[in-house]
Amino acid sequence: MATPAVHVLVFDGFADWEPAHALAELRRSGNRSVLAVGFDAKPVTSMGGLRVTPDKKLRDVRASEVEILIIPGGDLWEGSYPEADLNGVLTDLVEAKVQVAAICGGTLAVARAGLLNDRRHTSNMPGYIAEHVPPYYGAAFYEPVPAVNDKGVITASGLAPIEFAREIFKQLRVFSAADDDLWFDMYKHGRLPESAI
Repeated sequence: MATPAVHVLVFDGFADWEPAHALAELRRSGNRSVLAVGFDAKPVTSMGGLRVTPDKKLRDVRASEVEILIIPGGDLWEGSYPEADLNGVLTDLVEAKVQVAAICGGTLAVARAGLLNDRRHTSNMPGYIAEHVPPYYGAAFYEPVPAVNDKGVITASGLAPIEFAREIFKQLRVFSAADDDLWFDMYKHGRLPESAI
């Protein structure tokens, strides 16, 4: 059986910068394979204008083939999309103990799948999820912090792509604790290690 790969959901208007730090280090430092997943097989254009052709369709995603599913933000999440299809995949992944990571508007997708009703989580601001997902009843678990990892689901504010990446790295054990701190200081605070100066 093939080694499970990192899967990232892509769609027209996806916020390409939000998963960028995570994807780059997962490939470079973590030696992970990364696959783009689309709602269908058609090429999509990111918010930044990158054209991406999905490697696989959402309906072909199998939990045994996924190490983590990353869901970037984008205006799509405040409108319509194949919600039932995505909800089914998200539920299957979480039941199989496969990590899911959502940032910015992507947190609406995991909320619609019912995954934030009993987990600590965050999003763009208090009230954002309730405004867009009426069935959501997990407000008591909301934390006003950049990123949260609880029970197989990572969530992050759209202002926190570095913290989002860091939670993914911790979950997938990409770095040692010391290297994790070093990476975070470089990319969050612009601090180069002493050895590089």
